[in-house]
Amino acid sequence: MHHQIGLSGSTIMTDPEKIPLLFNKDNVSHIEIGEFPSEDSFNYFIELMNKENKTFGLHSPLYRNQSKYDLLEKVNYEPEQAWRQFESEVNYMSKLGAAYILVHFPYFKEEKDIDSAEIIESGLKRLHQLQERYSIPIVCEPKLGLNRSAFGIKALDEFPIEIWDRYGIKLCIDIGDYVLAVGDEAIDYIEKWKKYVKVVHLHNVEFHNDKYIWVPVHPSHENSNSHFNLKNLIYQLSTNPGVFFIFEHTPHTNPTEAFVNEGIDWVKDIIGD
Repeated sequence: MHHQIGLSGSTIMTDPEKIPLLFNKDNVSHIEIGEFPSEDSFNYFIELMNKENKTFGLHSPLYRNQSKYDLLEKVNYEPEQAWRQFESEVNYMSKLGAAYILVHFPYFKEEKDIDSAEIIESGLKRLHQLQERYSIPIVCEPKLGLNRSAFGIKALDEFPIEIWDRYGIKLCIDIGDYVLAVGDEAIDYIEKWKKYVKVVHLHNVEFHNDKYIWVPVHPSHENSNSHFNLKNLIYQLSTNPGVFFIFEHTPHTNPTEAFVNEGIDWVKDIIGD
């Protein structure tokens, strides 16, 4: 069941000055990162990568303020523009030997009266072509839409699994998005898709006024009334071989190094590594 423990660039908000911090954990073998502020900062990351014995995956987009959500409908960019950007990233990451490239898909801003299955399949066809053309795994992360709209996550849930199966595309389950979208039913939603899961984004959720913040997963949350219980969910997701478990909290609550490491050790126990 060998899994990989990874750290996300979100933990430092891809701040170039903090990039070395991503490499100072012995209990982490992989880094998932995107949204670099400049080409120089990305080159600096790759330079450090090449010195360390770690793997990396790109969380598209490569650079800040590029398209992040637009493959299926315009959010900030026209979809064709978003596809062109994504293809150039797939090509580049393939040449650099990235373990995978991850993209937000399916993403819908909000609920609407559309044939979501047809729209998702047309996107899947294109993703499959890119995966074949550039020989690099593409991983799709279904996301919450605006105002925590669960339409995209539910659209994936209703999508026929035998059609998904044709295209050979893997999935990323963002635990925070799933528990926000469907609460305790998250386990049932994930069960159907389990065999396609290659990446898991790990974080718990804290509400501050009407905003929510990604915080590190930690065993103390299992008995807390203000966090989600994630242990069973994490265990279920570990029954697939070779999953990347990515710690994707943000620095907003200033978690201590010890707190993060306790969370990493706890996850390693759950997933049997």
